[in-house]
Amino acid sequence: MNTARLVADLATELDEGGLRGSFLVRDLHTGREVGIEPDLAFPLASLIKVPLAAVTLDRIRRGELSGDDVLEVRPGRDSTPGGTGTTRFRHPAWVALDDLLSLALTISDNLAADTLFGLTPPAEVTRALRDWGLRGITARHLVDDLARTPEERFEPDRAHLAHSLAIGAATAGRGHHIPQLDVTRANSGSARAFADLLQALWTASAIPDEVAGRVRELMAANLIRHRLAPDFTSDAASWASKTGTVLNLRHEAGVVEHADGRAFAVVALTESHIPAVRQPEAETLMARVARLQHDHLRW
Repeated sequence: MNTARLVADLATELDEGGLRGSFLVRDLHTGREVGIEPDLAFPLASLIKVPLAAVTLDRIRRGELSGDDVLEVRPGRDSTPGGTGTTRFRHPAWVALDDLLSLALTISDNLAADTLFGLTPPAEVTRALRDWGLRGITARHLVDDLARTPEERFEPDRAHLAHSLAIGAATAGRGHHIPQLDVTRANSGSARAFADLLQALWTASAIPDEVAGRVRELMAANLIRHRLAPDFTSDAASWASKTGTVLNLRHEAGVVEHADGRAFAVVALTESHIPAVRQPEAETLMARVARLQHDHLRW
């Protein structure tokens, strides 16, 4: 099947499954790629933790910070149901900077990430990305803001109403009445922009080798593996990634490395048009679409 036909068929499949997405799969060695609306901007949700980690690690490399710096983490700032790591703590704790990085990327700990943002604010993260030649990702706010959506105002059995609002309140220009879903106010980027970041982390680039290597290591240790990981992990392939979720948005971005030496960046940013909190079918569909694009490139 030719690429144009594949993309059209997959876009139709997404639409029929209640999803719209920005997808891109790129061969990191040849640069060949295939995508579905790869330049469509999305709020990034927890994907912003990847550039945050890279910039923090670069500041450690330059001696501005130290990995063994111990920082106070105070609970109560993030009340999101299902929060992980320090967001579940009931008492103040002191955690080393290196360990906050690990918590932010491996279990998507929001409070750990915002403690890092306290050292390197969003504007500085964006500026560092630009210095590395990465122009498609913009950091604008703390991760804690993702826990202040309409969903938190409803009882659990009525949370679907927040998803109805999320679906219905968008504008044609990618704006939104909910700021966390407005690409002009939220941390934002496209599938192509995130693939560029992954390429910079996995191949020679302006990002120093020791920084890129540590980010790769942390992404490989990601424990959230229900979305794309089942389609990209095997005895002959490794998968390193980061997920992102807020309201009706479900994302994952990662790199699959095959035993034959080939490596592919895989980015799937999606929004659902079905007002339901739990949608395992959406997780399965986005993984299927990403895998079919990968296989088209690989074979």
